[in-house]
Amino acid sequence: MDTAALRHASAPALGSWPARRARIAPDRPAFVEGERTLTYAELAERTARLAGVLAARGVRPGDRVAYLGVNAISVFETYFATWLLGAIATPLNYRLAAAEIRYMLEDSGASLLVHSADTDRLVAAAAVPVPVLRVGPDYEDAIAAAEPLADPPRVTLDDPALLLYTSGTTGRPKAAVLTHGNLTWNTINQLAHVDVLSTDYALCISPLFHCVGLGQVTLPTLFKGGCVEPLANFDAGAVLARIGEKGVTSFSAVPTMLQMMVEHPGWASAKLDSLHTVLYGGSPVQERVARAWLERGVQVQQGYGMTEAAPGVYMVPRGAGADRPTSVGVPHFATEVAMLRDGERVPVGPEPAELLVRGPHVFAGYWNRPEETAEAFVDGEWFRTGDVVRVAPDGWADVVDRVKDMIISGGENIYPAEVEAVLVRLDAVADAAVVAVPDARWGEVGAAFVQLRPGATVTDEELRAHLEAHLARYKIPKYFVRADALPRNATGKVRRVELRSRAAEEFAGERSQ
Repeated sequence: MDTAALRHASAPALGSWPARRARIAPDRPAFVEGERTLTYAELAERTARLAGVLAARGVRPGDRVAYLGVNAISVFETYFATWLLGAIATPLNYRLAAAEIRYMLEDSGASLLVHSADTDRLVAAAAVPVPVLRVGPDYEDAIAAAEPLADPPRVTLDDPALLLYTSGTTGRPKAAVLTHGNLTWNTINQLAHVDVLSTDYALCISPLFHCVGLGQVTLPTLFKGGCVEPLANFDAGAVLARIGEKGVTSFSAVPTMLQMMVEHPGWASAKLDSLHTVLYGGSPVQERVARAWLERGVQVQQGYGMTEAAPGVYMVPRGAGADRPTSVGVPHFATEVAMLRDGERVPVGPEPAELLVRGPHVFAGYWNRPEETAEAFVDGEWFRTGDVVRVAPDGWADVVDRVKDMIISGGENIYPAEVEAVLVRLDAVADAAVVAVPDARWGEVGAAFVQLRPGATVTDEELRAHLEAHLARYKIPKYFVRADALPRNATGKVRRVELRSRAAEEFAGERSQ
């Protein structure tokens, strides 16, 4: 987004949500952070000056500018200034260890790190090998003293905009290269599915180092001239209160956030009347959680996607899907889908197979990994999602499971997500994850990690009986393990690698018998 575009974008005036009319003007709020408000004109000015700061520090087109810190206005300023220079923004996960941060800085070849004060210790521990700019007085003084970038280089839709590191659930993380065209088309896809207005007031609660936080609600709202309030940390009670205080219209989240809000003491009294769009992704939300939101007049819409698709692929249309609680909906506007079966690309259909995706929002490849990039595509253009889906004749899809998470037991395919969905129907079960364990007789069997609700108890026999009432016997896990909590990454996905390792170690003696 260039300076001129920022100057002429719009957002509704504070204190007026929900506004009755849209009004395009540079003096309307783009961001709110606590008591601070930043208009679109001020954002344009600060972005141009920050671009001047980065240029003076040697950043050139194609260079990588990393950002480390919680959600804040400075994240967006850094992204926009980086893009104005034709450079590539590289968000880093502040929840990682120092060694992981250093690896990403070296892997990306970042020429500068911008970081907030909350990551001071992490930056020091990582012995960051690049120059840094710390958000605070130095950052503000540098912006105030800088001349706005006078002659920005030409940036095209094919130029890289973001390096987004994948969650790294297997092996070392790799960076997906998202172009300006990828981000633009994802925004168009979102707007085709969701009504976003210049009168919207969106909360940005999902982390901005992940595609959900950036692409599902935030960029579409800014594109339409709405106002965005980034929250540094997720707190269920604070979010519920903020919705009522500011007349929040929209936000995106991961399922655990939606569940935490429903289970918060302030849920019953929270004022949610202003909400019209709540999107979530990463994994299915529990049916009881979706039902709780619906009873409050809010339909939570599941979106399915991945970093490599910027991220949207499927979404449940508003007002639909009540009879299909596990479905991810229909493809986005500019998304083409197919399936991979027995090594061949075939049309989508009801028989489970790996989903293939093609479209202008699909990424350019993995940073400096040509072989992995080639392996990720079929016929050089269809991205292999790694997810097994089944698609009904009307185009609605259900994600069965990850290809690599599937358990093959005695020649039968077992999809952990199917077993987990049945387990959480028990009132005593808060969450569950099923992973494969090597077995001498069957090749693999399932091990279910079960997180119970506070004060609840349930025996293995009761769990088995419940599963047997809904599933074929071969799908029933051989082992059940109680867990205080399931390990998750920053996007809410269960770290199955960790659970597989734990299960393999815990049941090593039994599987050899």
